[in-house]
Amino acid sequence: MESILVGVNNFFAIFSKISSFLWSFPTQFSGWKSIPVLGQFTLLVLLLLGAGIWFTIKTGFVQIKNFKKGIKILSQKKSVEIGISPFASFMLSSAMRIGAGNITGVTGAIAVGGPGALFWMWLSAFFGMATAFVEATLSQIFKERKGDEYVGGLTHYAEKIFRNKHWVGISIAIAFLFYRLLSMPVHTFHVFTAVGTVISTVTGHVASRTSVVYYVLALVIVISLAFIVFGGIKRVTRFTDKMVPVMAIGYTLMVLFLIAVNFNRIPDFFVAVFKGAFTPDAIFGGMFGVALIQGIKRGLLSNEAGMGTTSMAAASADTKHPCEQGFVQALSVFLDTFIICSMTGFVITMGAIWENPIYDWSTIKSSVIDVFAQSIAVLMPGTAFDKFSIIFGCMAYACFAFTTLLGGISFCEISTSKLSTSNRATNLVRIVSCFIMVPLGCLCVLANLELGNMWSVSDLINAIFILINVPTILIGSKIAFAALKDYVKTNGKPFTSDRIGVKTSVWTKEFAESYKD
Repeated sequence: MESILVGVNNFFAIFSKISSFLWSFPTQFSGWKSIPVLGQFTLLVLLLLGAGIWFTIKTGFVQIKNFKKGIKILSQKKSVEIGISPFASFMLSSAMRIGAGNITGVTGAIAVGGPGALFWMWLSAFFGMATAFVEATLSQIFKERKGDEYVGGLTHYAEKIFRNKHWVGISIAIAFLFYRLLSMPVHTFHVFTAVGTVISTVTGHVASRTSVVYYVLALVIVISLAFIVFGGIKRVTRFTDKMVPVMAIGYTLMVLFLIAVNFNRIPDFFVAVFKGAFTPDAIFGGMFGVALIQGIKRGLLSNEAGMGTTSMAAASADTKHPCEQGFVQALSVFLDTFIICSMTGFVITMGAIWENPIYDWSTIKSSVIDVFAQSIAVLMPGTAFDKFSIIFGCMAYACFAFTTLLGGISFCEISTSKLSTSNRATNLVRIVSCFIMVPLGCLCVLANLELGNMWSVSDLINAIFILINVPTILIGSKIAFAALKDYVKTNGKPFTSDRIGVKTSVWTKEFAESYKD
């Protein structure tokens, strides 16, 4: 079994090189790199930032104008018969956005590009909120009904935008399934190792990875996931409705405590971020482009704005107007990056263990979890909190990765609806996810192996989805803009798609007449 796992990991090594090429293109070429300012930007960064800026301008800064409206929609309590509530949709998408990337992504970005990477995360997230609005609005407009659920997202709106070419939706659905299934062993590995570290810290005994403790832990992870997932998307959202707020609030309170006991470091934090955004320290390479690329790239991996990979959550909501879910999903990006990622950024920047002589930065920077845990330990008041800092850091990491697993499986189910509407197909996805891909991650821990190269596959497919989704929503954005104009004109009255000249299966006059606030 060990030789098979090693072979799988080695097979995916080639994707690391392809991923690096795509994320660096065309800055590898001297002609492009010699162009002032523009030569520092890669194609993917230009697509993401350019689209976000364009959407922000065309919508009249929708992420600012409708910020309060999004909060008001979330605060409304409503029961739904078809689909899920706007709040549940927000929590489901946040379960995906607020994942391990909020810790590993931010920590990795700062470890490579310095504290200035956080500035570029903020900037990309601000414009990414407008991108998320367009994605979510298109997802709502072109959603379809499947029993008592709504399904849709990138797979559905891409097909409609490209003139009902069914092969477009099918191809994207297959690519998405491939992407999410391959990421499951990695997220499982994160959950497994983080909880294992907590157990070792609490008991004071480092258990062997072949011990009974780890086998029991593997069973608990697989069974708990299967129990939630086989209950359908509504059971998943009932779990994420409770889990995501607990994660976000707990993590925020903990970091606020660290900020309070390190209040004198706050000015240094902002100086390091804003100065490092344009003139990084030599220890991080001293190059402007490194902080920029790391910030935007890792910010994307966290909030996923522009990839279309959280659009399935937006489509699943029951709402009276598509734009309402657009406002809500913009808030999800805000929560992910401006709140959760900023919290991690503060911990890493204020910990500044690269300046601490007791740490060998050249060695420790390769393990983002060690960087994160040791940064917390440095900021804690006294050694009495050392154990607590390790437990907290690992539990936060495990919870983030677990909800990402749940969201990933649910989105796989929604994508499968484009391939087949039968319950057998849905159950097959659940079986493959819970009883093959998740156990694969568990086996890697038990065999004391890491599947680092599988993470490169995620990076590669992230790049591919940007190249698919951004041009698609740019082409289809006029539909989202028309929907926004309709929302403003009608003051958010129940929507019918014929008002913007689009024919859909859900947004009919019958729907508008039957909708009750």
